[in-house]
Amino acid sequence: MEKTIITHELMLTIDQISQLTGVRKSTLRYWEKSFDEYLRPARTHSNRREYTLEDLDRIKTIKRLLEQEHLTAYGVRMRLQEILTDKGGGPGLRKPKGKDGKRSASTLLEGRDSPVQ
Repeated sequence: MEKTIITHELMLTIDQISQLTGVRKSTLRYWEKSFDEYLRPARTHSNRREYTLEDLDRIKTIKRLLEQEHLTAYGVRMRLQEILTDKGGGPGLRKPKGKDGKRSASTLLEGRDSPVQ
C-alpha cells in the first residue's frame, strides 16, 4: 500500500477550501478583505486564488472565532493578534503591516472596526 505524503507546497482552490471548511466562497472572499493582514491567498498568473494548508488553518480559526466564540470582525483580529504573539509569530500567521510597510502590533488597533475613531 502506497503512502500519500502531503507537503506544505500543496495548493488548494477556493472551491476545495469551501468544501473542506463549509464556508461559502463569497464569505472566503469577504474574509480575505476583512482579515487581509492574516489571510492572503496566493494568485496564479490568471488571478485565481491558491490557498496553502496554513491558509486552511487560518480559515478554520476565523470560522471558530466567529461561530463558536461569537466575536466581531474586530474581536477576531484582536484574537488573531494574541495568537500571533503567543506563538512568537505563529505558524503561517502574518503580522499586520503599518503604513510604512513595516510590521507592528499597533497597526491592528489603527485598522477598521476600532471602537474609537
